[in-house]
Amino acid sequence: MAVKSIALLGSTGSIGLSTLDVIRQHPERYRLSALAAGHNAERLIRQAQEFQPEIVAIYRQELASVVQSGLAGSGIRVVAGEEGVVEAATCASAQTVVSAIVGAAGLLPTLAAIQAGKEIALANKECLVMAGQLFMQEVARHGTRLIPVDSEHNAIFQVLNNGAAGCSQVPASHKVEQLLLTASGGPFRGWRRDALQKVTPEMALAHPSWRMGRKITIDSATMMNKGLEVIEAHYLFAMPAERIHVVIHPQSIVHSMVRYQDGSLLAQMGVPDMRTPIAVALAWPERIATSVAALDLPHIGALHFYAAPDAEDFPCLSLAYRALHLGGSAPAILNAANEVAVESFLAGRIGFAAIAQLSETLLERLSAPVAAASLEELLHQDLEARRLAGEWVAAQ
Repeated sequence: MAVKSIALLGSTGSIGLSTLDVIRQHPERYRLSALAAGHNAERLIRQAQEFQPEIVAIYRQELASVVQSGLAGSGIRVVAGEEGVVEAATCASAQTVVSAIVGAAGLLPTLAAIQAGKEIALANKECLVMAGQLFMQEVARHGTRLIPVDSEHNAIFQVLNNGAAGCSQVPASHKVEQLLLTASGGPFRGWRRDALQKVTPEMALAHPSWRMGRKITIDSATMMNKGLEVIEAHYLFAMPAERIHVVIHPQSIVHSMVRYQDGSLLAQMGVPDMRTPIAVALAWPERIATSVAALDLPHIGALHFYAAPDAEDFPCLSLAYRALHLGGSAPAILNAANEVAVESFLAGRIGFAAIAQLSETLLERLSAPVAAASLEELLHQDLEARRLAGEWVAAQ
């Protein structure tokens, strides 16, 4: 069996740790060529010492000396900054790049990996939210095999079963009627707007089903995460927004569903553990063993589903649909505003409800988004949205 070489971007985050666990279980199948992280230098050093990649990248330039010192004498090359992460993403020996950097910082390295001819296991939804049309054009132009790692999109990918050809878009022959993205509802399912005004960061970080990073956990609590996933699904599967629906499923057992025109509704199920979709993305079309517990349906007994929450209480989901309808740079603007808002909420500068207020304000203020004609224009709009969002937070 040929060993597949992997570059892992975002190695110290929750997806990165799960990816390393899958690789650790299959040393006969996978080896690491490159590791890249944002700021957790100590964890990155420990990972590099264990897996011995060729190259290690740390995004924060000021931490490069810490990593170099920790890996002195190992023969591992240490690089830093955005250029260093891009270098890790395009490492010559890597065949597959796991893109697990959180936020907009993942876009340029992932595009560079596509242009370098790498297979992509995509766990960074912002690549598609910010630049979906341009991103998918690059995937098509370079013939890239792209498999989504987000549990919902990975579930749809598995149901459609067209990954062996390396294409994640829905073929017309499938006659798909709807894509149904499941959502746990987060820690505040059933809460009303007045109660949500009092939510603290500690409360919002207590997710009932998944163990995730801080930013995505807050996005789950506001339902923005599901809104961003709607945008992601639109581009990944070439599906109109009106045929992508959100269903609340608190148990997080059914990860998403596909409704066909003949009335069939097919679902992918499993316990909520990201090692499953990661293993699917790395091994497809094969299946490999993981240490994920088997799903025991008789023990579960019943599965529950509910309609998406009212937009009055959880407006972020409808804001994502609005951004997708506006098109152009609107999704990038929404994503930038949300990233600033979540960071500000976690820092105690704004309240929970202000996350949606800030995102809506920027969508309205930048109500005529530019066409997504180039990556440079989108990045400019992203920076402008972040500047205005920072001013909005400072004025509160």
